[in-house]
This record gives sequence, C-alpha cells and structure tokens, in this order.
Amino acid sequence: MVAARRIDIDEHEDILDVRDIIARVEFLESADDVDQDAGSEDQQELEQLWAVLEQCKGYGGDEQWRGDWYPITLIRDDYFTEYAQELAEDIGAISPQATWPLNCIDWERAARELQMDYSTVEYNDVTYWYR
Repeated sequence: MVAARRIDIDEHEDILDVRDIIARVEFLESADDVDQDAGSEDQQELEQLWAVLEQCKGYGGDEQWRGDWYPITLIRDDYFTEYAQELAEDIGAISPQATWPLNCIDWERAARELQMDYSTVEYNDVTYWYR
C-alpha cells in the first residue's frame, strides 16, 4: 500500500505516474485538512482522479492497488511523438548517435502506429495514453 502523502498531479506534465495518482487519492481520502464537502475543490479533484483510475483499472500494468492492476505510465497526447522516439532509442531500435536515417523518420507516423497498442484516458480535459 502506498503511504498517504501530499503529491500534486499536474495535467500539464508530459508523463503522469499512476503511483502518484494513487498516493494523491490516498492523501485526499485520509488527510485531516482536506475539505471532504461535496463540491469542494478537494472533493472535485478526488472524483477526477478516481475517474482516471477507474478508466485504467483492469487493463494490466505493473501497479497493484486495492485488488486491481494499473498501468504505471500515462503519456500526454501532445508528447506522444517524442515519447515514441525516446522509446525507440531506449529499446535499441535506433541509435541516438546516428543522424541518418533518424533525420528521415516520420516520427508522427511512427507514434500513430505505436498508439495502436495503447488506450486513452482523460484527466482535466487532457488525453493521456497508456498500455
């Protein structure tokens, strides 16, 4: 179980970590100084975070929480092309030192093809991809 701690979830981040979302939910559920009243900012945030977790729940992943499995990484839609290139480098599909053919690769197309293996989740009107 993740310890309840104060973490802020920023929908402007390129990558969100589900473990941080879980920690934030636990904090909002348990902290004495959190406003639990219906309609409060804290309660609205809690509902939004629960919606993210509900959408991701049961689609596999590496994080188990309260009996369900969750994907750890959520990739912001407008960052996904850069993420695809970094992933290709990380798995050794391309060499980051090479200029050719890297400067000829259509990374937007590569990202679209990679997205076929991913699903989406919405958080504060921002689309994130996960697998």
